[in-house]
Amino acid sequence: MNQVKLTGNLGKDAEIKCFESGARKTNFSLATTERYTNRRGENVTETQWHNISFWGKNFENLENRLKKGTSVSVLGKISYNRYTDKEGKTRYITEIIAQEVQLVEKTQPSVAAPVSPATGTDHLPF
Repeated sequence: MNQVKLTGNLGKDAEIKCFESGARKTNFSLATTERYTNRRGENVTETQWHNISFWGKNFENLENRLKKGTSVSVLGKISYNRYTDKEGKTRYITEIIAQEVQLVEKTQPSVAAPVSPATGTDHLPF
């Protein structure tokens, strides 16, 4: 099965192309970030950029909300294409063809209430 789910932030406003046939294609770049600690104990942040596109009017209500920095979750499939440019060179494109796009609400990090010694774990029933 060719299926991918990505959650990240738009790198720029979505671009909408309308064709003479009436078809619409929307494109945007999506940044996903992974944070981890490497073997040397160093914190590492890696950002990957993904080309996202979708066809049709299914997402028409979403198009004007797809602005730079917007957090979205995308469910789709990976597509590999190639074409010959004006100079005769073969070019390759990897993109995610979106089947679902959802806005993701940014939440404030929760702050745990401190536990005082008087109300600590001594009174727990287990």
